[in-house]
Amino acid sequence: MKSLLIETNLFEGKVKEDEGGRTLVKGVLQRASAENQNGRVYPREILMREAKKYEVLIKERRALGELDHPDSTVINLKNVSHNVREIHWEGDDLCGTVEILPTPSGNILKELLKAGILLGISSRGMGSVTNIGEGKVKVQDDFELIGWDFVSNPSTHGAFMTPLQESVNKNIQEGVVCGDYCKAQDLMREIITELQ
Repeated sequence: MKSLLIETNLFEGKVKEDEGGRTLVKGVLQRASAENQNGRVYPREILMREAKKYEVLIKERRALGELDHPDSTVINLKNVSHNVREIHWEGDDLCGTVEILPTPSGNILKELLKAGILLGISSRGMGSVTNIGEGKVKVQDDFELIGWDFVSNPSTHGAFMTPLQESVNKNIQEGVVCGDYCKAQDLMREIITELQ
């Protein structure tokens, strides 16, 4: 049975503008054939197939993503923060260039990145997994990539964007000290609250 699969990578790097004044970031979107912090392995052939399909959305300027992960398979236009401009392979790393849009969520994302806040970039897709032992699961051939969202907590090991990486499923309890992760969460919560 297909379920929503969410994977996140750290998105770390410099924010720069193109000749048209648009804010761009570059980095690793996802890694093939390596276990991430959620215990998932994405076979390269499956990611290659889905990347090829995703290039159609890129060409049509519809490769949109959100700030924070919704539990949905639909891109919510009210929360769109960025558009993926290009993707390419560097070994087993699927890398790309992401344009930060001048939307409310995009402006929050831009300011967080400019302030040096480490964020994650997280894939969202539908598919099933099979257990391959030792707490690992392998994503199956029915996987369908929806896109990439920016999140506060990464899950892919060593995937950095000039900002970018995969997200860990983590529950934070009140009163628990958790360092920079909580600082980023608190900052994002304050900014979002002020905009509402």
